[in-house]
Parts: sequence; C-alpha cells; structure tokens
Amino acid sequence: MERRRELVNFIPVAMLTLIGFATVYAARSAQIDSSSLSYGLLFVGLFLAVHLLMRMAAPHADPYLLPITALLSAMGIMMIYRIDPALAAAQTRWLMAGLALFAAIVIFLRDYRKLDDYIYLLGIVGVLLLAVTIVAGKEVNGARLWMGIGGLSIQPGEFSKVLITIFLAGYLHSKRELLSTTTWHLFGLPMPALKHLGPLVTMWGMSFALLLLMNDLGTSLLFFGIFLAMTYVATGRMTYPVIGGVLFSGGAVLAYLVKATVHTRVDIWINPWIEFDGRGYQLVQSLFAIGDGGLFGTGLGKGYLLFPSGQTIIPALPTDFIFSAIAEELGLAGATALIVLYLLFCYRGFKIAVAADDGFSKLLAAGIAASFALQTFVIIGGVIKLIPLTGITLPFVSYGGSSIVANFGALALLLLISNRTNAGRVG
Repeated sequence: MERRRELVNFIPVAMLTLIGFATVYAARSAQIDSSSLSYGLLFVGLFLAVHLLMRMAAPHADPYLLPITALLSAMGIMMIYRIDPALAAAQTRWLMAGLALFAAIVIFLRDYRKLDDYIYLLGIVGVLLLAVTIVAGKEVNGARLWMGIGGLSIQPGEFSKVLITIFLAGYLHSKRELLSTTTWHLFGLPMPALKHLGPLVTMWGMSFALLLLMNDLGTSLLFFGIFLAMTYVATGRMTYPVIGGVLFSGGAVLAYLVKATVHTRVDIWINPWIEFDGRGYQLVQSLFAIGDGGLFGTGLGKGYLLFPSGQTIIPALPTDFIFSAIAEELGLAGATALIVLYLLFCYRGFKIAVAADDGFSKLLAAGIAASFALQTFVIIGGVIKLIPLTGITLPFVSYGGSSIVANFGALALLLLISNRTNAGRVG
C-alpha cells in the first residue's frame, strides 16, 4: 500500500520536473529540443530506480518523504542549471553519489539499531571531522566550513551532523531516566543532579567553540539546537531548552564582542543598507531579488540573476542564496510552496518519531527531523534577514556535494525507521 501511494505521489513530481527543466532550458537557449528534457528524464529515472529499490528493501516505509525529496532536489538542480549548467552537471553527479549512499544504507543496514552499539565511535568520528575542519579547513566568506581534498571542496560538518545525531540518540536513550530525575529547582524549573547536567554544558562548550573557531553562528546553532530538541524529546522537560537557550544567547553575545566576523555579520543583519555597496551588498541584493519576484514571480529563467558576463548578481547564489533565486522567479507563491514542502518533510519525520516503538529509533528520527527543520530555518532566515547570514546549505536544494550526500544518508535512516515501525504494525 505504501509503495503504491509513493508511486502515485511521484506522478505529479515527474510532471513538474519535466516541465520545469524544459522551461529553464528554453529560457537559456530560446528553444526546446530533445536535449532539453535530458536532465528531467535522467532525474525521473533515478528516483524511479530508488522507488523500485524501496519496494524490495523497505516496502513499508513512509510513502511521502521520497517524493518530497525528489521535488526539492529537482527544484535545486533546475535553479542551478538556470544559473550555471556546469554546476548543475556537478550537482547531478553528487545527487547520484547521494542516491548510491541511500541505496547502500537501505540494503546493508536494514537493522539500523545496530548503530546503537557503536555510538561512541560514531560520536568520536563526528567530533574529529569538526576538529580537522577547524585545524585544516579553509575560510569562505569568513566562515571556516570547508576542506579541500584533491580538486574537491567538502563540508565535513554535514557528515558530522549525522554522526553526532546518531550518537546523541544512543546516549540520551541510555541516560534519559537520569536526565529526567528532579533533585532540585532553579527559578521553578525542575533540575536533575548537577553531575547530569554535564552533557548540556559539554554541548554548549562544543557549540561555542564552533562559533569561535569556525566563525559561523549557523553551524553552532544547528548542533546545539539538535541536541536541545533531542534532549527535550528524551526527557519531556522544558528545563533543557530554557537553560540551553540562555547559555547559547550568552555565548552568542560573547562571540559578538570578541569575534570580528560574527560582529560584522550581526551588523549587516541589523542594517545592511548602510553599506549596501560593500559588506551589505549580498543581503541587499537578496532582498531586492525576493521583492522583485512579487506574488507569482518573473517566470523560470526570466529573473535578473546574472550580469551579461554570466557572473551572478548575488554572490554565492547557487549555495547560500538559492532561495532568493527561487523567490524571484517563482514569486511568493513558489517560495511558500518550497517552505510548505519542508514543513511536510519535517512533519512526516516527527510523525515517524512519534510512531517509533523503541527509544533509540524515536530519538534518532526526532533528531534527523529536527536537523532538517533547523537547517532550513537558519538558511532561509538568513537570506530574508530574519537572522544573521550563515554559510550552511538549503537541504537538497543548494549546490553542495557534501550536503546532498549526507542528507540522503539521513533520509535513508529515517525511512528505515518508518519501515520497521510500519512492518511491526502490519505483522
């Protein structure tokens, strides 16, 4: 039943994908020929193959997540092709790598609960990836998030995010009773013994270190936010989000005072118009693009995104600011539809967490859903001037190989959790 529903959901996704690619191709080349549908047909074929795999390996998995992901990925490659066909070709290769990882996890890790036996190893690897980035990474737009390996630039933090989420799921599952025990109160909030507050302080310290050493508020907020969300799910106590929020706010204020990069980003966020042709140029152009889109947009391929030389008007347009491009060419309606897709994705993820019948699965699903929700909020919030700009990517949409590969790995785990839960109900 689930796979039939998934196949039905793929039909409108395939139609929108083919129409979208044909429209963008026609806008770039002023014609439509057989090659104009090549990206769309390849894309539909890839996800049809994944659908067939799911029929065999995970027949009871959630039927909505994969079609939603397919539409998000299609929109991303469509807009990247609109901006730079060479980048679209590279993103397609990364998409294939992500789907290959997805297939490997679904086939060889059907009992994902075995990960619970290796949580400390996975946690150490996740922290080491961040440490290597801090030591040997390179700065892009003031944030140290990237590492060069051969001719490729990867973002280890994307993989670290998944590994640390798995670690937290196992750790919090084993310690949830201790963390839920009340031994004293702070301003009316029930508190566990001080020694059990260690994980909260440790994650705060790690997040603050990321903020100081990577010069990026978004990455720090993402990791700490995932931890707080998972801790709340594990304990049901508002104590941890409240205290965590206070600690993070204090760390952010301190970073603003001592780190020039953080100070600059906050100043640009407060008033980019003072230096609209300097430090505020990127954000100002983003706001102009979003405003230019109006209600229904300029049309695919018809937005004012590129100079005659081919250079993008908004720097980092295919990565950090792809939402601005979508908002200009598809308007408020298209931008809202994109946000609704993310809301549906996160809703299905949290629904999987609620339905899971064991603590590790519940926490892992909640952590993955929370990570997608927070990452989407942080990047969209930055480009619409709701929060300071960050250097992280919009899941499945922005150009970035590390992001799309890691996200498909996380999606595979989420679907495996769903498959196990639903199979137990059927059985």
